[in-house]
Amino acid sequence: MTNIKVIIPAYNEADSIALVINDIPNSVDEIIVVSNNSTDKTEINAKNAGATVLSEPKSGYGNACLKGLDYISQLKTKPDIVVFLDGDYSDYPEYLTKIITPIIENNIDFVVGARAEILREKGAMTSPQIFGNWLATNLMKLIFKSSFTDLGPFRAIKYSKLLELNMEDKTYGWTVEMQLKVLKHKMTYTEVLVPYRNRIGVSKVSGTIKGAIFAGVKILTWIFKYSFKK
Repeated sequence: MTNIKVIIPAYNEADSIALVINDIPNSVDEIIVVSNNSTDKTEINAKNAGATVLSEPKSGYGNACLKGLDYISQLKTKPDIVVFLDGDYSDYPEYLTKIITPIIENNIDFVVGARAEILREKGAMTSPQIFGNWLATNLMKLIFKSSFTDLGPFRAIKYSKLLELNMEDKTYGWTVEMQLKVLKHKMTYTEVLVPYRNRIGVSKVSGTIKGAIFAGVKILTWIFKYSFKK
């Protein structure tokens, strides 16, 4: 049996977190919700829905993900696959089965759930998000000859390969850092087209001008940093 753990970073997602947890397939061994300074009932609702709940007081998407990985590192039985998923219900958790299939059946190292336009609900991605994804993925194609089309947060990776990446970004650069390091380490990867809907609540990143600019700067910084690395 394949051991699968899901990490869900969450900041004030009380209205959506239980929906996310309840839609995750039963094949998952453990759902880990990392509350990133939540001031609402995110932690209570996640626990009541059956998730393992951790608290990370240091703000930042990457910090929350790193907290989840630190928890996994201390477990006696390590997972085969780690899945990352947002807590706002914009992703379709039931697609987890499709996202992990290339890893299980074809021995692929890393899979991104690509938010295809034809499957995307109107307004689910803001103009800055769409442009940022286009710019980042096209720069990766130009510089690294990659075939990525999205920086989607819904993703799966072999745990052993994830350890090799030595992830470090603490904020919005987490997703692009992972993809750049997958390319640098010459790991196998693919994308699975997934639907995407309007999130519940207001985005903490794309929903603000400051957040969108900061995320964009972080993404470009990682790309240009790695373009000069051998």
